[in-house]
Amino acid sequence: MDPYDYPRHWEADVVLTDGGTVHLRPITPDDAEKLLAFHGRLSERTRYFRYFGPYPRMPRRDVERFTTVDHADRVAFTALLGDDIVAVGRYDRLGGGGSAEVAFVVEDAHQGRGLGSILLEHLAAAARERGLSRFTAEVLAENGQMVRVFRDAGYSVSRAFEEGVLHLEFDIDPTDESVAVARAREQAAEARSVHNLLHPRSVAVIGASTDRTKIGHAVLTNLLAADFHGPVYPVNAEHRSVRGVRAYPSVLEIPDDVDLAVVAVPAASVDEVMDACLAKGVKALVVVTSGFGETGPGGLSAERRLAAEARAHGMRVVGPNALGVLNTDSAVRLNATLAPSLPRRGRTGFFCQSGALGTAILATAASRGLGLSTFVSAGNRADVSGNDLLQYWETDPATDVVLLYLESFGNPRKFARLARRLGRTKPIVAVKSGRHAVTPALAATSVPVDESSVQALFEQAGVIRVESLAQLFDTALLLAHQPLPSGPRVAVVGNSTAIGLLAADTALAQGLELAGDPVDVGAQAGPEAFAEAVREALRNPDTDALVVVFVPPLAVPGAAFARALRDVAGTKPIVSTFLAVEGVPDELAVPGPGGVPGRGSVPSYPSPERAVLALARATRYARWRSAPQGRFTRPDGIDTAAAQALVDSLEPARDGEVRADDDTAVRLLSCYGVEVVPFRVVSSAEAAVAAAAELGYPVAVKSTDERLRHRTDLVGVRLDLTGDDAVRAAFEMLAEVSERPDVYVQRMAPKGLSCVLGLQDDPSFGTLVSFGLSGVVSDLLGDRAYRAVPLTETDAKALVRAPKAAPLLAGYRGGESADLPALEDLVLRLAALAEDLPEVRELALEPVLASAAGAYVSSARLTLGPPPSRHDTGPRRLRSPGAPR
Repeated sequence: MDPYDYPRHWEADVVLTDGGTVHLRPITPDDAEKLLAFHGRLSERTRYFRYFGPYPRMPRRDVERFTTVDHADRVAFTALLGDDIVAVGRYDRLGGGGSAEVAFVVEDAHQGRGLGSILLEHLAAAARERGLSRFTAEVLAENGQMVRVFRDAGYSVSRAFEEGVLHLEFDIDPTDESVAVARAREQAAEARSVHNLLHPRSVAVIGASTDRTKIGHAVLTNLLAADFHGPVYPVNAEHRSVRGVRAYPSVLEIPDDVDLAVVAVPAASVDEVMDACLAKGVKALVVVTSGFGETGPGGLSAERRLAAEARAHGMRVVGPNALGVLNTDSAVRLNATLAPSLPRRGRTGFFCQSGALGTAILATAASRGLGLSTFVSAGNRADVSGNDLLQYWETDPATDVVLLYLESFGNPRKFARLARRLGRTKPIVAVKSGRHAVTPALAATSVPVDESSVQALFEQAGVIRVESLAQLFDTALLLAHQPLPSGPRVAVVGNSTAIGLLAADTALAQGLELAGDPVDVGAQAGPEAFAEAVREALRNPDTDALVVVFVPPLAVPGAAFARALRDVAGTKPIVSTFLAVEGVPDELAVPGPGGVPGRGSVPSYPSPERAVLALARATRYARWRSAPQGRFTRPDGIDTAAAQALVDSLEPARDGEVRADDDTAVRLLSCYGVEVVPFRVVSSAEAAVAAAAELGYPVAVKSTDERLRHRTDLVGVRLDLTGDDAVRAAFEMLAEVSERPDVYVQRMAPKGLSCVLGLQDDPSFGTLVSFGLSGVVSDLLGDRAYRAVPLTETDAKALVRAPKAAPLLAGYRGGESADLPALEDLVLRLAALAEDLPEVRELALEPVLASAAGAYVSSARLTLGPPPSRHDTGPRRLRSPGAPR
């Protein structure tokens, strides 16, 4: 094989344990001089551990041998920081079998950054692609660091010790433990990289301007006004100082280290600035400059080059076209944004893709009394994305609630995994715009997602989806200040019967329950009587949450009622419509750190509808969070090897999508324990009679013409045929209306409700499992439910109960209940098939007859094709330049 010809998906940027980045790619002969320089920087001890001897110089023959590989039986990866190799890992196949010997070496200055485990992950993934299943390694017993890399990888490692050398062997197929280990390391590394971005020790503003109309002036002013805890360095080639702070002609002339650089120069000058930042060793960039991907192909190319160069030199990038980043921590006080003031300290993290909306979002948060912990506006999202922030907020002790304003998805598969995990401890509220249109810059780094997929993703991941920024803040105010409801029962207390009834109607419309009739204390009641009514409602064991509706009387100031309400609030959530205030009025606020309203403050809404809607969202989230998570499970009786062999034998599927024949579909489903009701394909009346006799009466005769199969008038189907004459007549009738000369003869399944189950490949989420009841009404209304693979048994139960027509399966109005566990088992078998066989691009089981006797599959349509890209499988990586992540 050509030593320069390697699979391009083996190339990746990766995040290390300290939050830095390196570029990983297969080695080529052009790396000879870099490899020699790398070897020369290794200490004697490191060389001894790798080569079991001194090996001070690498002879040319060894340089050629190490850099010339076939990328199949001999594979080597280099980790590069800038132009320097900092680590090398390789495997060599042993004989012609499925084992290979693996080894790697890391430059002394970069040991302890997680490079060994990353190299092992990528080598194992490459080896599996090349048909290998096992690694062996020889490690000196005293090389404890290398032994730990193998021991902590999550594989089952066998050891043998002889003359000071450990011989290690392990299978490289992913295990639950190895996947968990890799994802835990990914979380820690990506969280650390965001931590570094939000906790810089020094900031340079490149393009700091004395012109008050320029963004470089605004960023510098905002940094200084926020009282950032570290030094701020203006970079301006024309002035000795900006805003009274000494300026430097270039970032290279700053005498100290620079952790964060805010780039505010015209797009045409960014390349030159990048070169200086790379040479300076800047840790992270915030690019507020516009003129990149949003301008078209030329700008997008420059944007991708910027991100690739930055990551290859160890930097993360926010932007371009970003509003910036901020951190309200009193020990940081970072406002590297175009927003004029640092928000008040709170426990809510906010990620926003839109730079233009960012300032308005921050102003709205301030006006409604919502304090923030951190805020990131990612702009064109060339590198740092919402997924990175989810990784950070998961372990950030300063953040309790996460808010997302999303215009598009980069890697929704990863988003689903991260959100599902984070949502179990911290609520995520998201508004997803761009339903029908996305800006060119975001479209270039995103994947198309239809609305049913988005909704399925959010529901499955426990994300609280809202329709607008107003609803986002309505929900955030409740989650940030009040406890979660323990159930759906809501009490309503107020001094207006009309407004109380309006709140009660909204609660019932949102699926909540009333814990008694609304209580009206009357317009003449004073603060004490009002507080007592609230206290009584909260004491009621049937009350899970309370809605307080209040119209200020003329005689007594409303503030007295507000203070009375705040003083009796307890451990149950309360929402209010107080004084028509939107947010948290001072009288309802419990002071938190820094003067921001803290836990226990009572949020107020302009209308009872908005108050109840926020409460309903919190209630649904609390129910999801408290429900059993379920286990990712695979049913018994699955033969993965046979299924893969069958798919591999279908050559046309490698060149393009192809519809599999009936025999292939039946055989593949059988590998997963899914049996199709027995049938025969015949082309004459007498053959149909013979098939019916073989299968056993009663039978169905169906046209093989797709146009006729699922028509509501059943023109292509004849059911419940009990004799030879009926079968002959059915054959003749179908022959007249069909363009196909053959028909299906199939044993009748027990009568039941007709359902449809399917797999469809979504370019963003991977494979979705769908379920619904068959019929023209369900089709017309789109009554289908979706879940993204992989599924837990809890997901399977929820899926078959999710369609609006699903109550028909549970014995609606006295009907016989279908065997729901059989449907759930069928769902899990399809999910296992989808996980194992990415070549399955579409699969439809229709109809599936669900009855008390079980779930019977009558027909299957199967489409195979080249496996799609799988953005959230395999070893850890950032996206390749320009690819979604």
